Amino acid sequence: MRAHPARYMAGLLLLLAACNNDAPVPASVEFSADQARLTITRTATSPFLSRHDLLLTLTGPGGCSLNVDLFPNTGYASRRNLYQAGVGVLYVVGQFDARVIDVPHCTVTLAEFRTLDRYVTFLGSFDENEQKVWVYYPASQRSELPFEKR
Repeated sequence: MRAHPARYMAGLLLLLAACNNDAPVPASVEFSADQARLTITRTATSPFLSRHDLLLTLTGPGGCSLNVDLFPNTGYASRRNLYQAGVGVLYVVGQFDARVIDVPHCTVTLAEFRTLDRYVTFLGSFDENEQKVWVYYPASQRSELPFEKR
């Protein structure tokens, strides 16, 4: 007995729908007071698993522009929380890494969690929405989510 060609097409469409798109997906936030823009671009590295490379891009005053690779998502750990840590200083904190962004000096440095100031203001998160699309959520749209202990 031969299977109907429509079944093959339906199966192929289901398989393709389950695949990750490897096109880079940027999410951005602007800080008009600092004349800065922060973008984290997520690119899938596996067609079926939740694995992504993450690239942080800072553009700021005076022609400031730099790119920094963040710790990759190796399984549902893409989210990065964004905090204001002082005048012109931002923290981008993930499950396994933390970056200190000094906007006036146009620098991004890797930091140990224990060295981060605890008195900061949560600004928002770079994360997936319900449709698994990479977006930026300002604090006014979604409260701070803690990271899971593993």
